[in-house]
Amino acid sequence: MKFDLHNTSNTTKMILIAEFFLVSYLLYALTVNIYQSYQIDFHVKNFENENRMIAEENRKKAEDLLYYTSDAYIDKIAKQNFGLINPGEEVIIIPEGENIPTDDVKDETGKYPLKAYYNLSNSERWWKFFFERTNV
Repeated sequence: MKFDLHNTSNTTKMILIAEFFLVSYLLYALTVNIYQSYQIDFHVKNFENENRMIAEENRKKAEDLLYYTSDAYIDKIAKQNFGLINPGEEVIIIPEGENIPTDDVKDETGKYPLKAYYNLSNSERWWKFFFERTNV
């Protein structure tokens, strides 16, 4: 069975050409529609992710608001910034330089082994600990 276009009429040829263009247009329209649907789905997913992030941010800000309006926070700020105290409380102020113990403990040789470490930096203390243990 051989398909021969030479024996067909001009009307049939025009109908076949029109059908070819119609099918081509329908395929083009379908492709454009699928692409637009994909883009819409992509934007919807982005908006859902944005909504999730905004909801999480709102939740955190609501927690912060509850904390900053709580009595415990207001009491803390009043104590820190204004020096206020509640009835029955006592304030103890420890100066920065006085956290070194004044009464040193002597070792069995009668020396004060910790006194040599007070004025050293942390790295110097570790160096002495690992490499100069016989001196202290």
